Amino acid sequence: MSMMDKIKSMLKGHESQTEKGIDKTGDMADDKSRGKFKGQVDTGQEKLRDEFGGGPGPDQPPRP
Repeated sequence: MSMMDKIKSMLKGHESQTEKGIDKTGDMADDKSRGKFKGQVDTGQEKLRDEFGGGPGPDQPPRP
């Protein structure tokens, strides 16, 4: 079992907490860089959501 598989299995069932962590980390990175790398941070957040299943749930609208 790879490290990514282990992480995914630990996060399974905790999608809302994963989403909050991804958002909080991205916001912190934006604050520290004063928005200089906002596009790259947003791209990274989307990739993390795709990888770890922290995407919008059934009651949330899709992201723009």
